[in-house]
Amino acid sequence: MSIMNLDMAKKVIAGAEAEASKMGVQMVISVADEGGNLIAVHRMDDAWLASIEIAQNKAWTSVALKMPTSKLAEATVPNAPLYGLTTTNQGRLVVFGGGFPLEVNGKVVGAIGVSGSAVPDDEKVAEAGVKAFNELN
Repeated sequence: MSIMNLDMAKKVIAGAEAEASKMGVQMVISVADEGGNLIAVHRMDDAWLASIEIAQNKAWTSVALKMPTSKLAEATVPNAPLYGLTTTNQGRLVVFGGGFPLEVNGKVVGAIGVSGSAVPDDEKVAEAGVKAFNELN
């Protein structure tokens, strides 16, 4: 499989949600296709409303830059090479962890974005979604 679709997105979300439930955190989990278009967004009961947009933007950032959002953290602080990056793209770029590209044979075909807890928790839940995706391919 190399095209992200709703069925695959549901499986990615299920893998991520299972991890979030195990951890006892309420998350918003978003999946985008290779063009950054939203395929699915899932808000667990009681997850923060602010996390809806953050999760979607994490997925978009991962597709747009073909990398985990956490890779941008150090590069975007003052005096770093990409300082000011967050002022581009109508503020959609997220420069902290929780967004990961979904790849097939080294090609980015979509992304997952997770928000709703501390960044390490967001990353752990998103990684569970990536694992679920990789098991499909």
